[in-house]
Amino acid sequence: MSPRYDVVVVGAGPSGSTAACICAKSGLSTLLIEEQAHIGYPVQCAGLLSTGAFEECQVSQDCVLNDVSGAVVSAGSFACSFDAGRRMAYVVDRGQLDREMAFKAADAGCEISLKTIATRVSPKEHEITVHGLKGSRDIRYSVLIAADGPRSMVARGLGIPRAPAYLSGLQCDVMYESDQDHVRIFPNASPEFFGWIIPIGPGRARIGMCGITRMYEKFQAFIHPFQDQCTQFVSGTIPLGTLSRTYDDGILITGDAAALAKPTSGGGVYTGVRSARHAAATAIAAMDEDNPGKPFFSRYEMAWKQDFGKEIQRGFSLFRFRQQITPSDMERLIAVLSDKQIRSVIASKGDMDRPWSLVLSLLFHPRMIPAYPLIGKALLKLLRSK
Repeated sequence: MSPRYDVVVVGAGPSGSTAACICAKSGLSTLLIEEQAHIGYPVQCAGLLSTGAFEECQVSQDCVLNDVSGAVVSAGSFACSFDAGRRMAYVVDRGQLDREMAFKAADAGCEISLKTIATRVSPKEHEITVHGLKGSRDIRYSVLIAADGPRSMVARGLGIPRAPAYLSGLQCDVMYESDQDHVRIFPNASPEFFGWIIPIGPGRARIGMCGITRMYEKFQAFIHPFQDQCTQFVSGTIPLGTLSRTYDDGILITGDAAALAKPTSGGGVYTGVRSARHAAATAIAAMDEDNPGKPFFSRYEMAWKQDFGKEIQRGFSLFRFRQQITPSDMERLIAVLSDKQIRSVIASKGDMDRPWSLVLSLLFHPRMIPAYPLIGKALLKLLRSK
């Protein structure tokens, strides 16, 4: 006879562990399955979390390697630097953070099954097939929460179309002395998105980039000065633009599985954990209902859209807009942004998780007028490409 749980969560990243912890704490029988043998590995993240994202994870400071208060954005001979005068982001050991979150779920009463791969989902029977150390087995559920990343088996099993865009990310840790208070951003290193140098402690940094085409070639050129100093290499995929649907009968899709990463930065922890909280709340409410159908689970999508949906939608428009900016125009734009008054606005209003307010403040700032021709040129190219 197939085992049955109130809630089955697929994927033990921050989204999955958050949902599993909340559901288990509420008294629901909860199973968290993870395809890897070790939670948190392989690491597929730059490990730069906004203070808001870190707080959402509700973990100790044990995983923190560094914290930063500002950034330097460079292109060619131009640079724009700003500092908020306060901690804006944490640099973390993602493997350790993920493990702590999973341990909290276990402490709450969640059962965890490692080295277990979900291979099939049957919404009609409320059943998922998994393959692990004990072979294949079918598991029945009342609610299934998919937190299984960019290549989500659950989303594919439901026939939901892929996300509108995917970024490829490459990164390595190097022995490199850099300013410990500032992240360095290089838009022209990867013109479809950007490259970065993140300080992770004295004499150490993470150097990486995200983009769409010819990534290995661009990455090799970017890290050439440090190629003999690499101590760890990671790669990953970031889906952008959200899925067309993030729920089904008894199924809720969260985090990267739902393509909820922020299109302006590629970060997925804040939106992933926020979506997991909404999914857990929906799952708990569903257990109080008498056989809720598909319309009931649509409330989950309504909840995350009300929370941060507009930020993602607007962020994806900015992502498309960014594709139209040439390297030379990026240099000219950064020259405008280097104005002292503009940098003051960025430092005071910058928000890694909800950047739209800053974008509006910049667009209507009189010191941005020299950038209007560049913005108009990119907008015209964007409209012509549609």
